[in-house]
Amino acid sequence: MPFSSFNHRQPLLILEALFLVLLPLLLLPLPAASAKLSNTTTTNKALLTSCNLFQGKWVPDPSYPLYLSSACPFIDPEFDCIKYGRPDKQFLKFSWQPDSCIPPRFDGLDFLKRWSGKKIMFVGDSLSLNQWQSLACMIYAAAPNSKYNYVRQGTLSSVTFLDYGVTILLYRSPYLVDITRENIGRVLKLDSIQQGNAWRGMDMLVFNTWHWWTHKGEDQAWDYIQDGSTVSKDMNRLVAFYKGLTTWGRWVDLNVDPTKTRVFFQGISPTHYQGRDWKAASKNCNGEQQPLEGSTYPGGTPAEVEVVNRVLSRMQKPVYLLDITFLSQLRKDAHPSAYSGDHAGVDCSHWCLPGLPDTWNQLLYAALVM
Repeated sequence: MPFSSFNHRQPLLILEALFLVLLPLLLLPLPAASAKLSNTTTTNKALLTSCNLFQGKWVPDPSYPLYLSSACPFIDPEFDCIKYGRPDKQFLKFSWQPDSCIPPRFDGLDFLKRWSGKKIMFVGDSLSLNQWQSLACMIYAAAPNSKYNYVRQGTLSSVTFLDYGVTILLYRSPYLVDITRENIGRVLKLDSIQQGNAWRGMDMLVFNTWHWWTHKGEDQAWDYIQDGSTVSKDMNRLVAFYKGLTTWGRWVDLNVDPTKTRVFFQGISPTHYQGRDWKAASKNCNGEQQPLEGSTYPGGTPAEVEVVNRVLSRMQKPVYLLDITFLSQLRKDAHPSAYSGDHAGVDCSHWCLPGLPDTWNQLLYAALVM
């Protein structure tokens, strides 16, 4: 499209400024009644059955982990903390215990039978990669003799358990909305989602996005950002996230048949780069060996969580929110930190495998069978 909009931005700049003024009001926490309505519209079965899977505590559990990294053929080096020298193992020995119920333990064979002949796709960034590899390992541990086909190729990767006809796919899309190459460079288009054509025909979709919205400098995947007809070098990232996620929500409403496809949104996965967030003297997650206790996180709820809640509450089609933020905030000990084969420096963003993403999948399984 022509980029003459650079010369006619004054009215749009005024609108954007107004949006920024109103954004804090938009992101105010929902009152209790509205929160219940939001969760109801996203078919959150845990609340509908008086069981909130996402409020609880971490408890020592000697029956964990559910698999060994050395026995799983699907783990990338950046997540294989034990292989790359992490000396402590206690972080593997915790399970999540909800306050209001006991969820069913993950049963890999049952999962394979329930989803026989079906396709499950994770769509998002490296946190989706984290969860995708976790689920593949959990299933493989339950059926280690099952034949499988493992493909890693560009944007689309897959693991197919051939004896059951179950395919678990990963579609890499850090923003969910499109990035296109134009004459001026790479353009992040907040109102375009053409790549969604690759997500059709799935029996389950698990979406995730946030971390790349904060990247700047060399880590930024785009040169310009387009909002409608307006193209600019940058904009408030939380505003951009809200607009991009709204586009995704519109795509789900227009393209997903809930009688054929279950849709999940993986909640915001927290980082632990600032020790002050959990009132610690440490600089970051490196060296942390125990989860936090208590029912709150000192750092509070990130603003991006409220964006997710607002977008989901306005959607017409049912989306189940895997509300993993709080339970993951407590796991400052579960990151690869310095024991990541393919990650420079200290990684307090991703998670070790086995580890925390196994709990995300445990709760995904509970949401499917409860």
